[in-house]
Amino acid sequence: MDKGNQATAQETARTRWLTQAPLPRSYSDYVGRKIFRFLMTVHGLGAFALITFGVIFTKLRTARSVTTPLIFHELARSGLRLLPMFLFMSAALGLVVIGQTVSWLTRVGAANSFLGPIMVLVVVRELGPLFTALLVLSRSGTGNVIELGTARALGEVEALESMSIDPVHYLVMPRVIGMALGVFSLTVFFIIGAILSGYLWAFLQNVPLRPGDYFEQLARALSGLDFAILAVKSFLFGTVIAIITCYHGLSQPLQLSEVPAATIRAVAQSIIACVLVDAIFIFTYLLV
Repeated sequence: MDKGNQATAQETARTRWLTQAPLPRSYSDYVGRKIFRFLMTVHGLGAFALITFGVIFTKLRTARSVTTPLIFHELARSGLRLLPMFLFMSAALGLVVIGQTVSWLTRVGAANSFLGPIMVLVVVRELGPLFTALLVLSRSGTGNVIELGTARALGEVEALESMSIDPVHYLVMPRVIGMALGVFSLTVFFIIGAILSGYLWAFLQNVPLRPGDYFEQLARALSGLDFAILAVKSFLFGTVIAIITCYHGLSQPLQLSEVPAATIRAVAQSIIACVLVDAIFIFTYLLV
């Protein structure tokens, strides 16, 4: 019995050591560095966002003859110039969503009743705003990092400061406002294009659904909360992307060789931030 108890005690001690043993120093250092960098990034982004919003609220009317053309330039770059590509992608999304929906609902004989609600649920509430934000990030967001990172590496930001020009007011504020407006506008066009192309695909698949019935389904599935959340979500997506990309463009690159790495970090963090914002609105729908 004594030998059996001793063996059991040794086995228990060995198991406890395996479960409670500290990680090797290399692993703990790696995890610690990652956590520290994450906290520093969150701190830097938070401070940069507060500074940006402070400049927007206090200096929006300052030097309007200079900042207004910059806002329209960013709106054109993040909105108007991307419209043809977005119309094509919206048509493709509408065809894919309706095509898959019709193929499955036809099996149960319910293709006529759920096309409108499914378009609202999939395109209006979820894929439309998020897909638009990611496309704008891939085109205009990366451009922000490259332009601002190059300006920082070449000393242009310090030159603005030496002339008593606030870089946030001149470089960041127009990009934030223009990109927020651009993402909102493109989201509206993207959703409209997806809805119209969805009905076109249903018509090509010989679904006996009249246009009036289709749009009546959309109207019944939509509510005032959908329009409000769509507007807030799209503006937030544009604002978040602009702030993150401008932050990495201005704060990180000290040399031209560092610009690509800063662009990669900005894209990855923007995607994570947009997904987190979208998750918050999903919980809002569930609670309401």
